[in-house]
Amino acid sequence: MSATLAPRAVVVSRRSELDELLARHGTRAAADHFLRQRGRDLDEVTARHDALQHALTTVDAAIPADWRRGRVDRADLPRFLFAPEDVVIAVGQDGLVANLAKYLDGQPVVGVDPERGRNAGVLVRFSAAAVGPVLRAAAARTAALKRLTMVTARLDDGQELHGLNEVYAGHASHQSARYRIVTAGGREERQSSSGVVVGTGTGATGWIRSIEADRSSGAGRSREGMPLPDEPHLSWFVREAWESPATGNSLTAGALGPREALRLVCESERLVVFADGLEADHLTVTWGQQVVIGVSDRRLLLVAPG
Repeated sequence: MSATLAPRAVVVSRRSELDELLARHGTRAAADHFLRQRGRDLDEVTARHDALQHALTTVDAAIPADWRRGRVDRADLPRFLFAPEDVVIAVGQDGLVANLAKYLDGQPVVGVDPERGRNAGVLVRFSAAAVGPVLRAAAARTAALKRLTMVTARLDDGQELHGLNEVYAGHASHQSARYRIVTAGGREERQSSSGVVVGTGTGATGWIRSIEADRSSGAGRSREGMPLPDEPHLSWFVREAWESPATGNSLTAGALGPREALRLVCESERLVVFADGLEADHLTVTWGQQVVIGVSDRRLLLVAPG
């Protein structure tokens, strides 16, 4: 960080459900009518909106007066340029931190939970009222940090993306995708499936955990070992591989170490690769192209209590 450049606090959030309802329906009365038709109440949605706004106001007040400031909505992350001296404050659910991670490269992240007790709080570890001293410690690089493993996908044309939870490769609408899979050990197979998911230890509490749990419950299935969030290892799973005269289903799960990779060669007109559920921000793989998925050289620096 430059000796003369003040840190910049970048607050990241997403629109509340109330904001989205008002954008769609125009008025609170119309939004209330829409919710009541679905057995919900506008008061509950408003309370959650107010909790988020209160947390954002509290965080803004805690930012040191001599710091520069930035603000970005989740939807605008692909177009926002983070700087090396930034301290990033994610105000929202755990998933917001995962959405944010792929756009960072070494900036510390302070996760703020606006609704303590409602969210899991795995990645948003702080209340808004507690962030003041945490920000200065993060800027000085004296804060306690968890270095969370990330996953990366690289195309043979040089394009790449990173994810904190997982990377998905498959058909854009999760229909049948055709490809050739090559494992780290060199085994390969042509497959037709609902796609391949490669996840980290952080992601092991989400999508890949549900896939792994389903596999473990099946007769004759052995439980795959899941990495810890800071371990440089990944787990991968093939979703619903279809056995046919031309395709197999013998390579459907495995693990990747620090210098290992899973390779997919596209045998469809078009496949997509995206990270952490952000389907709009994806890579496109066309016939004959390949994507290599492995442990990223990046880590998410998550500020931890204590």
